Amino acid sequence: MTKTKPMIRNPILPGFHPDPSIVRVGDEYYLAVSTFEWFPGVLIYRSRDLANWTLAARPLERLSQLNMLGNPDSGGVWAPCLSYSDGLFYLVYTDVKTMKGIWRDMHNYLVTAERVDGEWSDPIYLNSVGHDPSLFHDDDGRKWLVQMKWEYSRGRNRFGGIVLQEYSPEERRLVGESRLIFPGTERGFTEAPHLYKRNGYYYLITAEGGTWYDHCVTLARSRRIEGPYELHPQNPILTSADRPDLALQKAGHADLVETPDGEWYMVHLCGRPLEPRGRCILGRETAIQKVVWKEDDWLYLENGTRHPDVYVPAPGEVGPAEEPPARDHFDGGRLSPGFQTLRVPPDEGTISLTARPGWLRLAGRESLASVHRQSLVARRVQHFRYRAETCLEFEPQSSRQMAGLTAYYNTDNYVYAYVTRDEEAGAVVRLLRCHKGVVEPDEDVGRPIGGAKRVWLRLDADRDRGVFSFSTDGQRWTALQPAVDLGLLSDDAIGGRSFTGTFVGICCQDLSGEGRAADFDYFDYIANAQTGVDEDE
Repeated sequence: MTKTKPMIRNPILPGFHPDPSIVRVGDEYYLAVSTFEWFPGVLIYRSRDLANWTLAARPLERLSQLNMLGNPDSGGVWAPCLSYSDGLFYLVYTDVKTMKGIWRDMHNYLVTAERVDGEWSDPIYLNSVGHDPSLFHDDDGRKWLVQMKWEYSRGRNRFGGIVLQEYSPEERRLVGESRLIFPGTERGFTEAPHLYKRNGYYYLITAEGGTWYDHCVTLARSRRIEGPYELHPQNPILTSADRPDLALQKAGHADLVETPDGEWYMVHLCGRPLEPRGRCILGRETAIQKVVWKEDDWLYLENGTRHPDVYVPAPGEVGPAEEPPARDHFDGGRLSPGFQTLRVPPDEGTISLTARPGWLRLAGRESLASVHRQSLVARRVQHFRYRAETCLEFEPQSSRQMAGLTAYYNTDNYVYAYVTRDEEAGAVVRLLRCHKGVVEPDEDVGRPIGGAKRVWLRLDADRDRGVFSFSTDGQRWTALQPAVDLGLLSDDAIGGRSFTGTFVGICCQDLSGEGRAADFDYFDYIANAQTGVDEDE
């Protein structure tokens, strides 16, 4: 009997996990992804089989490394590059501060650590030339930064090509001349460069076509690191642009890794639309493809096409997947690593696990529209079907005070079920929807909760349909409104410079400035739950 070869199922990192960068150290693989305005900055995952990944580190966890207060939506940390050399892990990243019209304030930094899960250094400033920096360690010991260049000259392509400059570890800065080594192709939007060296060639991989449905991976090579670079004869080497029927769309922004046995794989960004060229409600995800070097010293997908596969041959045995607990009881001294906050780290005065042991206390801060100090704790949505649930104790004194459960994309796009106070009805539960900055008119004063001390809130999500409901006893549930369109919380529905994904979590606001707090007993995220709600009027 022929033994079935183990397979990897894509995406390997579902939900909002864009811009993958991969490196192997010994028998372990490490993969870093962008986090944009979410704090801590950068997620690094670990794997031994390329199929199952566990969160290993969130390296930018101190304000001295990353302060995004006031950063715009979809600003913050873009396209980290993770590499290893000289006994150190190197991580370079961009912090995007401004995206207005032609203007870009974006600053590039380098941090290092001896261990991925150890303490990472404070950052070394590199430059502000453009985004998507990548550090290449040449075999002669020299180190080179490659990145896209943002162009301001009138009439020029804003994506001005890929530039190269040497980095000096001794001087802890860039040295020498910055050179344009690759102008890009007619596909445009040339970004996300990575350099590799093999058989005497320098290989330059880039993303082109924009991060939407025309996204692709371009490959070029040269005998000299500064070029000129010739294009792959079948460029692009990976894309979904000409195949709207594929399950994995938006394929691009790639990086390469070699296994201990000499096999090669490519990790890349992708999206899974609900229908052809429709909304990718889980955001931009990370997938992997098997690739091979042929006699012409060019790289190709092993499947013989330029199109991504859902199932990919694994390099060896694939271990069992580890599923995190569905319920967080808030019993520990720190937030679970799957949670993130917006722009800055939580402080004890805003988010506390010790003020009331076994509960998470959130002090009311600014509104969900704020790019400064929010009191919000959330996790990525990673499944088309899920249930999110929480139980809170909160005693609002006015309509300025709110606390509850939110499905959140950014400051202009969210759905929020919350406890507040109505002048006539007293404590109530309400549902608020905001799309592209416009809050949907809501004539409903809310559902009175009487003298209930506790309120349970739940979101049942099935693809782009979501039903928010509440309970005052944890048993009988009442829908707040008919199903909401969760598909509006996606890059595709929002448009423009939207690059993140939907989070679900808990939050508290006090627009009076008094800081009235809400206590949350637990938070559930149940993947592939049997959703549904009995509407009890």
